[in-house]
Amino acid sequence: MSVTQEQISQLKKAIPSLTENEPLASHTNFRIGGPARTYVVAPTADEVVHTITAANEAGVPWEIMGGGSNILVSDKGVDGLVIQAAMRDLRIAGDTVTCGAGTIVALAARKAAEAGLTGFEWAVTVPGTIGGAIFGNAGCYGGEMKDVVASVDAYRIADGVRVSLTNAECRFGYRDSLFKHERHVILGCSLTLVPGDATAALAKIDATIAKRKEEQPFAKACAGCLFKNVEFTDEKEIEKLREEMDVPQAFIDKKQIPAGWLVERAGMKGYRLGQIEVSDKHANFILNLGGGTADEVAQVISIIQMKVRDQFGLPLKTEVQFMGF
Repeated sequence: MSVTQEQISQLKKAIPSLTENEPLASHTNFRIGGPARTYVVAPTADEVVHTITAANEAGVPWEIMGGGSNILVSDKGVDGLVIQAAMRDLRIAGDTVTCGAGTIVALAARKAAEAGLTGFEWAVTVPGTIGGAIFGNAGCYGGEMKDVVASVDAYRIADGVRVSLTNAECRFGYRDSLFKHERHVILGCSLTLVPGDATAALAKIDATIAKRKEEQPFAKACAGCLFKNVEFTDEKEIEKLREEMDVPQAFIDKKQIPAGWLVERAGMKGYRLGQIEVSDKHANFILNLGGGTADEVAQVISIIQMKVRDQFGLPLKTEVQFMGF
């Protein structure tokens, strides 16, 4: 059932800054997606909670988005309320970085390095916001959010209570967390880092950025890594796979096969459908060449999954989150 004008009028009374038919393509890195029936930017945690409460009272379904980096919005848009979490406060005290969920990850990494804190330099190449990074336990170049998160402030939807969760309570796994299984809205967090030399930390940041530019598509309309790497826990599974294909020893040792390697081996690197293309630089990235659609992206995802499954018997699971489908 579509959201009614009466419901929207009720929402506007509670949230005067509400806008209608906001084009979400302009808020996502993919530059894809139809309009949000209603949309609001929430710059504080209190405003996020107030907005959710108002939406629930009006019977309007809602979604949270951060920086728009790891998201694919449907071509038809979202028939409800989209709340952009824009809590960008950031404070550094001792070895602790405290920031709102809307803080840009790369900014937090750089500010930490400038303050002489180490252990978060890898995150300078993670697109999007801290909230999204925590949600998916983002990671690259040997680091993951679970390595640095001390606590997470969140709004638990089940009972409408604001909670502070420890690292263990967040149940981090490979590109996984509690927040993918129990509905919470991440409001902010505290990161615990290691005191070190600011000059060395900033040099490491520069090196990480250079490495990303060399290995991955840069400054392209792209949602980030499309698929999760394939993990193995059973040695028998690994041995069976080695009988079928030449798997590098480094992957075996890590018990993880990079998704991009599988996509490339399946012959999909450089594949193009309409205005959507699998990057010829790194096969785990899909690019919008201009005017691409969510339907085209969904088709490419399906084709890649089918090819990898048919050739290697392995399932590829998406990292990207879907909105409005």
